Amino acid sequence: MKYLHTMVRVADPDATIRFFELLGLKEVRRLENEKGRFTLIFLATPEDMNAPGERANAEVELTYNWDPEEYGEGRNFGHLAYRVQDIYATCQRLMDAGVTINRPPRDGHMAFVRSPDNISIELLQDGVLDPAEPWASMPNTGHW
Repeated sequence: MKYLHTMVRVADPDATIRFFELLGLKEVRRLENEKGRFTLIFLATPEDMNAPGERANAEVELTYNWDPEEYGEGRNFGHLAYRVQDIYATCQRLMDAGVTINRPPRDGHMAFVRSPDNISIELLQDGVLDPAEPWASMPNTGHW
């Protein structure tokens, strides 16, 4: 058995793609289904990509249903998790782009943010960085 992807439904594909691009993911393929009235957009990290046209080793599938639909937060979903090279730089880049850091990386190891569709994203430092300001003193915001 091989892991392929995680699917999340999105209301605004462009906003969600921009968010995941801030994290470092890139679009690897897109499928439009006029009969089913949906679009599937597959994203992956550069480390997980294979040759052009091939599936990545691990993907996030964004499903955009063309007919408007309300999506709840889906707390039973849990979260997506990504290892990052520098959690402080990653969180700063996200904050500079207007993303709320729901659980700051106070410990130099873990942070949580949410996508435009309220998908919880866990960021894990590759290794552990020493606690540093302003992160060490930042309070949690909302939930994740």
